[in-house]
Amino acid sequence: MKISRRDFLKWSAATALALNVDLDIGRVNTVLAAETDPPIIWLNGASCSGCTVSMLNVTDPTTIDDVLLNKVSVKYSTTLMTTAGESAVQTLDAAANQYNGQFILVIEGAVPTGENGYYCIIGEQNGSPLTMQQALLKYGPMAKYVVSAGACASFGGVPASSPNTTLCQSVETVLSGKTTNPIINLPGCPVHPTVLIQTSLDLILIGTPALDMNNRPTKYYGTMIHDVCPRRPLQKVNQPGIYGCYMMIGCKGPMTENVCPTFKWNNGQGWCVQVDHPCIGCADSSFPTNPLLKTGC
Repeated sequence: MKISRRDFLKWSAATALALNVDLDIGRVNTVLAAETDPPIIWLNGASCSGCTVSMLNVTDPTTIDDVLLNKVSVKYSTTLMTTAGESAVQTLDAAANQYNGQFILVIEGAVPTGENGYYCIIGEQNGSPLTMQQALLKYGPMAKYVVSAGACASFGGVPASSPNTTLCQSVETVLSGKTTNPIINLPGCPVHPTVLIQTSLDLILIGTPALDMNNRPTKYYGTMIHDVCPRRPLQKVNQPGIYGCYMMIGCKGPMTENVCPTFKWNNGQGWCVQVDHPCIGCADSSFPTNPLLKTGC
């Protein structure tokens, strides 16, 4: 029987998963960005573009140049593409229709729904403004997977915090009842680049990962930061900048599940607590208004 290289890789990945064997995606030496692979369409809503910047700085499992050239095919991203204006939106629509049911839709930012979504216009389509809300409702049900990149897309984040005049909502809220396709939340402000890229590769090679009740991959959001924080056994201090545990001065580590203490940031150089600042809980569903959860150690 003749099979394609891509099918062989997918079967190998699925077998490794079934046997509980660690699969090093960085060692998968093949061009996954072929036209036959599920491409990525990336839409930007109400956000600071921090998740895009985070993605561009990825170093694990590989670098962004390798990701874009050899691992995934990005068909639309206003930050990365040179095309602009009406032709860019035509590219978006053409890609969505060509890969209908087979593309990964990545959403960065919350979705403004006030004034029929006119607070966030991402282009023009058929002579009329195309709002982020309209784009999500149109292309979300067409996607094979929807990935909410960052706190804003996953839970509303900063744009949805009070007074929320633009009525920003999360991707999952806007698409509620509109699609049965998997919605994967990758919260964080920004999302960790390894979590974003590895999840995208997992979707291509394996399929939907195991998700928790908040639709987050359990292998990245299954451990409280406080539980693995190296400062947990230390004396609780009363101000930032002093070496110790920041739990009593607002650290959100006891209520936040994220990879910061293990993956760290800036190529593994550090993370919030390591540079003497309390965790702000940016991966928690209540961010940025989350109160300190008073717990014992």
